[in-house]
Amino acid sequence: MRWLQSPWMVSLSGCLLFLATTAALISPARFEGLRASAAEPFTPNNDPSWKFRNPEFEQWVEELKHEREVLLTKEKALQEWQTRLDAERAEIFSITQAVNQLQMEFDKNVVRFKSQDAENLKRQTQLVAAMPPASAAKLLSEMPEDDAVRILFGMKAEQASLVLDAFSQSGPAQAKQAAAITKRMRNVLPAESAK
Repeated sequence: MRWLQSPWMVSLSGCLLFLATTAALISPARFEGLRASAAEPFTPNNDPSWKFRNPEFEQWVEELKHEREVLLTKEKALQEWQTRLDAERAEIFSITQAVNQLQMEFDKNVVRFKSQDAENLKRQTQLVAAMPPASAAKLLSEMPEDDAVRILFGMKAEQASLVLDAFSQSGPAQAKQAAAITKRMRNVLPAESAK
């Protein structure tokens, strides 16, 4: 009987007792309820956890939807502003180009007019210098004082002094005008004589 007391035999008898007890206590009738529930298809409506409603969760969902709509509206407005800014930037660029073109043309014309004015002044100076001093004085007395100063400044000193002398001998008003012209000739910058 030693074999009944061996550890293998004790283990084998324990396993057989467990299986017999399990078979006696568990009957197929107990599994009928599980078979019936397993036969039903699963739907979210028959599960109690799906029927649970949380008002705070629904409020958060609504707030998120509202924020999304606001963000989409703002994004659309920003895209419209970007389109407008791009159009205005293109318009400003074209206007700037037109203004630059006009400025360049204006600068060319100013340079051309200044060079033409310098040539005209030189020609007038030569014409007045070639005239007799009395005739030149009479002509200059009829001109605006600025033009008379420019012409006399462009003449040689000897010729200008003869014209101013003829000016002062024409009468007291012309003598006063000759003095004013002489005073203004002193303030003429040398750069104007180079024209």
